[in-house]
Amino acid sequence: MRLVLLISFTMVAFAANSVLTRFAVDGGYIDPSSFALIRVLAGAVVLSMILSVRGGRMHLFARARFVGAFSLAAYMAGFSLAYLTLDAGLGALILFGVVQMSMFAYGAATNARPTSRQLGGASLAFCGLLFALWPGPGGQSDPIGAGFMILAGLGWAAYTISGRTAEDPLAATTANFILCLPVLTIILAGLATHSSPIGWALAIICGGVTSGLGYALWYRVLPQLQGNTAAVVQLSVPIIALLGGAVLLREPVSILVVLATVLVVSGIAIAVTSRSSQADRS
Repeated sequence: MRLVLLISFTMVAFAANSVLTRFAVDGGYIDPSSFALIRVLAGAVVLSMILSVRGGRMHLFARARFVGAFSLAAYMAGFSLAYLTLDAGLGALILFGVVQMSMFAYGAATNARPTSRQLGGASLAFCGLLFALWPGPGGQSDPIGAGFMILAGLGWAAYTISGRTAEDPLAATTANFILCLPVLTIILAGLATHSSPIGWALAIICGGVTSGLGYALWYRVLPQLQGNTAAVVQLSVPIIALLGGAVLLREPVSILVVLATVLVVSGIAIAVTSRSSQADRS
């Protein structure tokens, strides 16, 4: 039950990133590049303060830190730039579809082959995402935007995989944010155009709370999950974001969204319970 609660809190934090970003950028309070830069800076500051109080050592120049920093930068940059041209629903579908496929491929390559039940659960959840996030008549798939979102998905998958071996999740996440900032600055600084106090506040909350602390918690629960299960669990994030947008941003919720939620939750449940079922039979 404790693990379920930790996973649920982490997924809600990840979904809050989408809601906060949507509110800030779509509301015109800040441009996507400035939001991403402030988000990473806030995460680095907050995590450094917590690590200083708790005590712990950061190994900034360890090989794993560079993997984490560059994959985090790829996610942040790709995610921000994709939404300059890409439909929101299609973008979320590409992002989490790429994450799922990448992690399943990694699991298969490392001999952690998914079971038929995990594959069935993943397929059911993915069908739910298709129902909820496939763009409507006004949707438009821009190839450049889709490419940026594929980059973001690959970056998030690499970040998730590298986090499984972290001995100190908080220290690792802090180091990743610190090293990510100069990389992201080189990529996005020239694209920053405007910001406002409200945009700064939203970016700081997104970076310091729902991103930094959320990622640290994700690092903590990852060692307790199978790689394939971790991939499927993350499919709940866009559904939670849709529901959060409906409640907080007053976005409409259709019968299709309700159906998609049932499919995604059911698929995740099937995949997550696969491991315990196998253990019971052994």
